[in-house]
Parts: sequence; C-alpha cells; structure tokens
Amino acid sequence: MLYHAYELQRSWLSSASAWASISAEVLTNPRLPFGYLGLGPMAASALEVFAHAAAPRGKPAFGIEFVEIGDQQFPVEEATVVNRPFGDLKRFRREELPEDAPRLLIVAPMSGHYATLLRGTVERMVESCEVYITDWADAKTVPLHEGHFDLDDYIDYLVEFLEFIGEGAHMMAVCQPSVPALAATAIMNRDDHPAKPVTLTMMGGPIDTRESPTTVNDLAMERPIEWFRHSVIATVPMQHRGAGRQVYPGFLQLAGFMSMNLGSHMMSHYEMFKHLTIGDEDSAQATKDFYDEYRSVCDMTAEFYLQTVQEVFQEHSIPNGTFSHRGRRVNLGDITSTAILAVEGERDDISGVGQTRAALKLTPKLSDTKKAYYLAEGAGHYGIFNGSKWREKVAPTVEEFIARHGKAKLRAVA
Repeated sequence: MLYHAYELQRSWLSSASAWASISAEVLTNPRLPFGYLGLGPMAASALEVFAHAAAPRGKPAFGIEFVEIGDQQFPVEEATVVNRPFGDLKRFRREELPEDAPRLLIVAPMSGHYATLLRGTVERMVESCEVYITDWADAKTVPLHEGHFDLDDYIDYLVEFLEFIGEGAHMMAVCQPSVPALAATAIMNRDDHPAKPVTLTMMGGPIDTRESPTTVNDLAMERPIEWFRHSVIATVPMQHRGAGRQVYPGFLQLAGFMSMNLGSHMMSHYEMFKHLTIGDEDSAQATKDFYDEYRSVCDMTAEFYLQTVQEVFQEHSIPNGTFSHRGRRVNLGDITSTAILAVEGERDDISGVGQTRAALKLTPKLSDTKKAYYLAEGAGHYGIFNGSKWREKVAPTVEEFIARHGKAKLRAVA
C-alpha cells in the first residue's frame, strides 16, 4: 500500500507541476497584461518554485563532456565497460591522459541516490586518473528473475570490478560503501589477489558508528530490525520491471534526508523564489540544478538495506570483528599491503568525526606508513566529495596519497 500511495501522489503532483509551469509562463508572457502588474511576476515565481519541486525525475546523466586544467580544455570519454543486473561499471577518461596515469575505482553509495551524485567527484579526479565508477541500478527496474542483492553480492561486485580494471588499481569509497569496500580489501589481501587495490580511500564512511553518533545513527538504534522490516519495506508495483521485488523505496530515504534539514531546504526554496522575482535566473538555476540531482532517487533491495542497518548500525559488525562474507569471517588484520586514507568532514551530520578514522585502528598489521588521515575543516558530509573544499583541499590530498603509494606518479598538464 505504501508504494501505491506514493505512485498515486506522484501522478497527482506531476499533473499539478505541469499546470503550475504553464500558469507561470502565462503570467510572465509579455503579450499579456499580467506581466506588467505587481502580483504577476511574484505569483509566477511562486508557481515556478512549486512546479520544479513537484516535477517527476528520472535517472540523471553524468554529462561530463570536458574538463579544464589550467587554461586548457580536454574532452572526456564516457563508456559502460561492464554490465551487471544490479549495477554497471562506467569508465571516464580524458584526452591526453598519460598512459601510466592511475586507474581509480570510485565506489558510489547505494543509499537512495544515483551515482551521478558523485559527478563532481568524477569530474575532479578524471583530471589526473582514469576513473571507473559503480553505477548502481534502481532496484525497481531489476526483474525478479535476476535474484537478490545483499552485502555479500555488493562485495562480490567490487571484487569483479577490480578484476576487470586489473592489477595496480586504486579504490575510493564515498560514505556507506566504505564498509563493503573495506571488507573487499581485507578479503583480497587475505587471498593475495593480484587485483587487490593499491590504495583505499574512505570518505565519510560509517566504519564504527559508535564514534560521534549522529541523528542517522540514533534512528537506526532506536528500533529493532523487525520494525524496519515491517515499516519501511515495500513491494514494487506492477508498472515497473521489478514488479514484486521487496525494496526500501528511494522516496522514503529522500524524505528522511529532507526532514533532517527541513529548515535549510525551505530557505533554499525561498531564496530561489526571491531570485526568480528579481530576475536573477543564474542563482535560481544553481538551486534548481542541485535539487534536480538531490531529488532523483532510486530504490534499494530490501535484503541489502536491512543487512546494512543490522550489520553496520546496530551490531557494529566491522569494529566488533564479527562481519562475514559468504559465511566466512572478514578479518581486517589481513590488510597488510593496501594503503588506507580516511577522510572526514568537520561538520558531517551523517557520518560523525571518528567513524571513518576508526578503520586505521582496526587494521593492526598495516604499517603506519601506509595509513593517513585528513579532516576537511568546515566541510559537511557532501562537502568532502563535492564543491570547492573537495576540489581545492580534499582531492589534492587524495591525489598525493595515490601518487605516494602507487607505481605511477600523477602528472598534471600545465
């Protein structure tokens, strides 16, 4: 019933959005008198804000056509190199990238948003690396005959993607996938896998959520796993390819994130309204672009979501040493060759300070020379992988870490 109610509301809002958009155009049409009246532009601006907020959204495109390095522009090639039911592997490579440039696998979160949320991350790292990124599928589009997808499968996908990229690759996990990325690294180190990552960078990851717990962590601890199973899991309706699949809907995740900072979101839309009223289209468009991405959400399989809540947020399996993969315990002490960089945001309200750094304590057999930590001052959760602090502070730190431990040195074009 939950998913059906959402689909009904979405259909209604889609129609309302279309009417609001048409009405806004009528009120601002120079051939009609409304645009010359005091209330006309104000009402049109309000309708445009509503139309944008209520519009339906699909999967965004990365749309990275070129990057600028210094005063030069370099075209970027995007290609899907591995197709899997629950997620593809995409590759981004800029023109004139040195042949010995590092190969970097960016592990995008499977947490309600598409991998395009990391567009800024890819755009910055493609300057110096051949970038691969996990492009996770919307669970409601995956037919039931493709089977299930849980944390074990997630780890298997990462191992498979690293095998495809080949020996000597680096891996960067943003937020939630820090846990399966760390587990995959331990497994590949244990097995002395030739494709094990040379470096692992974890950014704002919930390795040990007992450190500086946030609202997100508290919510996960307040109720037993059965409450989540019966309260937030829904069945995909018949109109989708994944009909009948049990999922944690992306719209619930979005509602949770929006409610955490409702005041800020309301002010952002009020500022958009003011920009539109005075004709500042550029500022209004910047807000629209952000929310076009932020509101584009996808579903997660129920088994992956529930296992993540239980293992990561309730039982703290990784720091307690009880996390397992395919029935075999994952021992972080097996990590002896992959260098680890932990990155945290000073103002992160999703993964508190200390949660990612905990990984450095949990890898006792890894040399201190292969461990590093960076605290991004003044950065929130999204600021450590997007925006000016990412581009100017965090990314250079990651590049230096990769260069220091990798076989190939980073070479930037002047």
